[in-house]
Amino acid sequence: MATTELTIPTPRRGLHEITGLVERVVSDAGVRDGLCTVFIRHTSASLIIQENADPSARRDLEAWLDRLVPEGDPLYTHTAEGPDDMPSHIRAVLTQTSLSIPIVGGRLALGTWQGIFLWEHRRDPHRRSVVVSVLGQS
Repeated sequence: MATTELTIPTPRRGLHEITGLVERVVSDAGVRDGLCTVFIRHTSASLIIQENADPSARRDLEAWLDRLVPEGDPLYTHTAEGPDDMPSHIRAVLTQTSLSIPIVGGRLALGTWQGIFLWEHRRDPHRRSVVVSVLGQS
């Protein structure tokens, strides 16, 4: 088993592809067949697998989530860090904090158009911690 912690800077809210970073961890681990687990150590950012070919898919997802969980809802009481504080937590709950991806033949078994994305839910830049564990046979 190999575990690596990645620090990923996010310049803004939105989807940031991290597929290449995770692929590098899998390659370095030398696992031929197994499982890769990706976990984000935050409550205001999340992980998803989504289309990585057409940027309009990412823009549409971001716009949809903005409509679903808007800033400034008067019901929010958790606003200590600004108007995007509570919405960022709700957005993280609606998405995922971890992903499990099979490794087949030394590669992530992602589909042709699938990529791994860190979804930053805060407006300001952050440094996000993502733990990648690789388990399997060489």
